Amino acid sequence: MAKELTMEQKGKRAQANLVANHIFRNAVCVFLCLLSIVPFWILFVNSTRDSVAIQSGLSLIPSTHFFENVEKLLYQCNENVPLWRYMVNSFVIAGFSTILTVYFSTMTAYGVNVYKFKGSKFAWAFIMAIMMIPAQVSSIGFFRFMYQMGLGNNYIPLIIPAIASPSTIFFMKQYMESALPLEIVDAARIDGSGEFKTFNEIAVPLMKPAVATQAIFAFIASWNNFYTPSMILTGQDKYTLPMFVQLMRGERFRSDYGIIYVGLVITILPIFVVYFALSKYIIAGVALGGVKE
Repeated sequence: MAKELTMEQKGKRAQANLVANHIFRNAVCVFLCLLSIVPFWILFVNSTRDSVAIQSGLSLIPSTHFFENVEKLLYQCNENVPLWRYMVNSFVIAGFSTILTVYFSTMTAYGVNVYKFKGSKFAWAFIMAIMMIPAQVSSIGFFRFMYQMGLGNNYIPLIIPAIASPSTIFFMKQYMESALPLEIVDAARIDGSGEFKTFNEIAVPLMKPAVATQAIFAFIASWNNFYTPSMILTGQDKYTLPMFVQLMRGERFRSDYGIIYVGLVITILPIFVVYFALSKYIIAGVALGGVKE
């Protein structure tokens, strides 16, 4: 009887430990979630406060000066270049570069993974080697080359080079090895499907979670890119939003923190929209990958 009670006590103790571990993991997840949300919340709250209140101290409660700050920002921008122009410039560069990055990187990964040609291992090793080279090393040569071609103050140097993205190719190939069985490609060829049709109608749909993930990363990287546009773009009418944020550090905006925080909110808002629009594909891919046949 005593032995049975001991086993029962052990079972209760094990169950209590499981509950405690579950509560601890949930508490850690909630803490990390709040830790990541708080900076964005403070940013939003400060965009609703006036400059004097922002300088007086930290607050987590929104105020009523948001639209006033927006009007001030729009008035300041319209003196030179309208705010919507910076947004359109960023959308054009980030949108087209994201499409080129994701599509051609997926196509390159498809070619390396599906076609076993002579020199394929060398090609893959070459792509991996390029990943080790920092972009800043070639920036001076790239800058001079673009201006020698007459592409200074042009969006082409910011969009076309996005076709070559070694890190995206690496991610796509690793995902493709588990998500794209080669038997499906062989079956499509037997049915008379062309190579581009097989890629566009079979491979790409199966790669939706990876495509969505890399589209988010590529869009954020291009949207937040300040280094390359600052070298290429010289006309203020072609500036991107990150360059506009840099302009906000000037004397016109420096004294009004409310305007600065509104500008920062407008800058990061499209990133949230893109993430929430594509995150469902990532979640669907994770759920699909967790189901065993």
